[in-house]
Amino acid sequence: MLGLEAARVIIAEALKAGAAAGMKPLSVVVLDQGGHVLAFERSDGASPGRFEIARAKAHGAVMLGMGGRAQMARAEAQGYFMAALSGVFEGRILPVPGGVLVRDGSGEVVGAVGVTGDTSDNDAIAAEAGIHAAGLQPEA
Repeated sequence: MLGLEAARVIIAEALKAGAAAGMKPLSVVVLDQGGHVLAFERSDGASPGRFEIARAKAHGAVMLGMGGRAQMARAEAQGYFMAALSGVFEGRILPVPGGVLVRDGSGEVVGAVGVTGDTSDNDAIAAEAGIHAAGLQPEA
């Protein structure tokens, strides 16, 4: 189970990794395995719409069981399918890097992290750093 304490570690370390790498201001959300928000933080200077973007990245990952990179590949190969899924999930998926599944030590999905603010690839790097810091495994 992914709890509030781990979510706070993920967020703090993702923001720290982004700052250390000179990334633009990031916003980070952590969802549990049911897609519910556990925690969110937006860096100073991050635009106000970043919550919805971060949540859509994480929501797509946890609901579809695949990280943002896999979703993007699927969208490139079968755009019609991802467009249909967007309708199914009322637009709450964003198939790009930065939505990262969180797995526990036994490989079970326990939630997802969504990061936004820099390039999608950098967003994923920050998310992965946060997840590793919490002792969990990322799947971007």
